[in-house]
Amino acid sequence: MAQPDFAFVSTAACRDSKVNNCPQIATNVPGVVAVRDSERPEVVVTMTSAQWTDLAAAVKAGEYDLSP
Repeated sequence: MAQPDFAFVSTAACRDSKVNNCPQIATNVPGVVAVRDSERPEVVVTMTSAQWTDLAAAVKAGEYDLSP
């Protein structure tokens, strides 16, 4: 099954041409959020909009904080 044509964008901090390894997000396909690493664009992870909302809330709450 072919993947939809995702329109990936990077955060503002990653739009600098000196930065080349940024997460990219696509939200142009209804109900789907796609995520990829700009250094490995062939690997795309997809999730539902609800899953994306849950992930974003968990990140904001510090659940994935990697600092010591």
